[in-house]
Amino acid sequence: MTIAKKKPSRLAKALLETADGMRKAGLLDKATHEKITLRHLGPQATPKVTPMTGAQIRKLRARAKMSQAVFARYLNLTVGYVSQLERGTKQPTGAALALLNVIERKGIEALL
Repeated sequence: MTIAKKKPSRLAKALLETADGMRKAGLLDKATHEKITLRHLGPQATPKVTPMTGAQIRKLRARAKMSQAVFARYLNLTVGYVSQLERGTKQPTGAALALLNVIERKGIEALL
């Protein structure tokens, strides 16, 4: 008898995307990351996280119709950091970059 695997839930997918971002940022080692992703998705490819420019981040925020303060609150960042990202003085990394990529692909509704 074979047990059919069900599709991962939206929450599981979001957690896997966060794990991917943490792996790319060096917060998770390869073995731990593979254990997490293989348990939930099997050996299929994981989503890619791409770097973002300040203009792209500003465009995401404008599309979401949010102030820097509100956008920062949803990303669990400071307003100053969001401002630096939008001006291009800092580059997003880790979980922030992963969340920005999720917003780019799925819209701000993925976090609400």
